[in-house]
Amino acid sequence: ELGWISKVHVNRPAVVRHAEQIKKWRTVKGNWQAAWLLKAVTCIDLTTLSGDDTPSNVHRLCFKAKHPIREDLLKALDMHDKGITVGAVCVYPARVTDAVNALKAAGCNIPVASVAAGFPSGQTPLETKLAEIKLAVEYGAREIDIVISRSLVLTGQWEGLYEEIRQCREACGEAHMKTILATGELGSLANVYKASMIAMMAGSDFIKTSTGKEVENATFPVGVVMMRAIREFYWQTGNKVGFKPAGGIRTAKEAITWLMLVKEELGVEWLTPELFRLGASSLLEDIEKQIFYHVTGSYALQHDLAMA
Repeated sequence: ELGWISKVHVNRPAVVRHAEQIKKWRTVKGNWQAAWLLKAVTCIDLTTLSGDDTPSNVHRLCFKAKHPIREDLLKALDMHDKGITVGAVCVYPARVTDAVNALKAAGCNIPVASVAAGFPSGQTPLETKLAEIKLAVEYGAREIDIVISRSLVLTGQWEGLYEEIRQCREACGEAHMKTILATGELGSLANVYKASMIAMMAGSDFIKTSTGKEVENATFPVGVVMMRAIREFYWQTGNKVGFKPAGGIRTAKEAITWLMLVKEELGVEWLTPELFRLGASSLLEDIEKQIFYHVTGSYALQHDLAMA
């Protein structure tokens, strides 16, 4: 429905001003902080997307996904029996089988997410993108993070973008599809809004900010615009689409701020792993350090916490 995006205008100064206010929000303290941090843990897509990934470091990541916070720390918070794990493990298609086998051996049902569709640049033919998606699903991925062709946005080819995402959605089959917009390369906040809408119209289960490989990744102005698009889409259709900021989110404070922003813009019902994810590789380490400090009153040394 191109009428939804034909006359879109984004008040950039107002969005940036709101984003600056978000950064100044006073964070929660004490038990409330611990509770928000544990909520953040359950929404993390624990990620490794390096050229030197091997079966062994994927196995280690999967073990950390099942045991994200040290057991004695959870017992001190009376949360040891709540089944706290991360939301998913995210890897390249070639490592999906390793992750699926590791999680199965660990006896947990954490989904494996795979990047696909020419990640991170999107500069591959559509036929190749679709084949990669189908292979990742065949290997056992239950979530697929596709990346769009930025050129379709920058040249205003909205029908072409819709068709590309629609075919990717079809190739995913039963797997959930997260559509990465690579917002740092879309040129304007208006384009971010339009691309968000098109991605949702084409059947995306989530829209995601970035690949983590761009110069500019998840930012609060972009987050505000994408969440407003999600809210508008929900009002128009009744369908709830998830949101995933990714790239550059490294501290516990940032994670809590993103959670608070989601709560303000979309509501408490979005604060679940089904509708909100944090794409991160090093965030969990800082969250565990903060929980360690909350429980013990001292800062964790390097050997106190298991590697992610």
